[in-house]
Amino acid sequence: MDASISPLPNSLMMTFAFAIAFIAGLVLKFWLSSRQIRHVAMHRAQVPTAFSNTITLQAHQKAADYTLSKARLGLIEMALGGALLLAWTLLGGLSTLNQWTMAWLGGGMLQQLALLGGFIFISSLLDLPLTLYQTFVLEERFGFNKMTLKLWVIDLLKSSVMGLLIGLPIAALILWMMGAAGSAWWLWAWCVWMGFNLLLLVIYPTLIAPLFNKFVPLEDEVLKTRVNALMKRCGFSAKGLFVMDGSKRSAHANAYFTGFGAAKRVVFYDTLLAKLSPNEVDAVLAHELGHFKHKHIIKRIVAMFTLSLLGFALLGWLATQAWFYVGLGVQPNLGAPNDALAVLLFMLALPVFTFFIGPVFAQLSRKHEFEADAYAVAHTAGADLSTALLKLYEDNASTLTPDPLFVKFYYSHPPASERLARMMA
Repeated sequence: MDASISPLPNSLMMTFAFAIAFIAGLVLKFWLSSRQIRHVAMHRAQVPTAFSNTITLQAHQKAADYTLSKARLGLIEMALGGALLLAWTLLGGLSTLNQWTMAWLGGGMLQQLALLGGFIFISSLLDLPLTLYQTFVLEERFGFNKMTLKLWVIDLLKSSVMGLLIGLPIAALILWMMGAAGSAWWLWAWCVWMGFNLLLLVIYPTLIAPLFNKFVPLEDEVLKTRVNALMKRCGFSAKGLFVMDGSKRSAHANAYFTGFGAAKRVVFYDTLLAKLSPNEVDAVLAHELGHFKHKHIIKRIVAMFTLSLLGFALLGWLATQAWFYVGLGVQPNLGAPNDALAVLLFMLALPVFTFFIGPVFAQLSRKHEFEADAYAVAHTAGADLSTALLKLYEDNASTLTPDPLFVKFYYSHPPASERLARMMA
């Protein structure tokens, strides 16, 4: 701790800043969601003119109802999430959990890992009711959920075991570095964290993803020939073309690239191949290739590296400031490391302040999508991409009439109307 600085005035400033940001963010979130609900409900009765010949009124109203149901559930999630955040911080929940683990284990690495584990377990347990409702009530109501309760439990157990096997060692290593690597620990920890994330990009497609889904090589020879020809034309190579049994869990359709370097692979959901024509599959694939050609993936990795470096540096400084702990409702351990406390408080407080710059990243993501669309139109028929997007919007019950301000703040992908207008321009 920096004993030369009195913690009281700074801690009050921290409490005040956190409270103001929390209230402002929560009010803004509720206002934006209320706008989205009103806007979608107002346009539910009629298909937008631009889509009147391609989207039925029934499909349009299903998308509106699905959007409204998710938005209303989101209001409940925001209220409960806000209450839980206050309970963990200013109301002393995290401080109490820390005291319990200290009394039980007496400090040290085991206590810090127990504090992290206890926080994750309690938070996950409190999230379960809404998660179950979303999967087995909301998604079920609109015909999207394909999971059984047994499969859901199996997925939960698998992800929990993977979290322990992967998360526990990396957490222990970073906590050890925080206590043993001196004042520049954050730089070494950042290097370890980035190395870990790059390793995940390599091993996820072949070692982790197959634990949850079945991946089989694409067997449709006609489609395979078309896809390989398109990739060759675009100067792209992948380790393989695979079909994933996405229908085992959901009726939503998708396709994606995964992996890094030589481990790159193309994955199609079986639901996607069942809904799109070969020409439309080409167009969707060309869109994804556009992300690679414009180096969007590399740019995002570089951005992640830069932002995480700034985050680790900020954590490195805040972890030594008593006012940071006291201002967020936690009494620091006396004579014992506060590293796990610092990490948890940082994870809880940072989103409160960074929420307001979210539109900047959403705008950048939408710009990337427009660029990928333009690349696809240049290498395949624009009409095929248009019809593929409309099918995917309809299949996923994505509303055609979102609130424009809600879009600017939250949407990582442009609405259908904007994407199609750009293609026809």
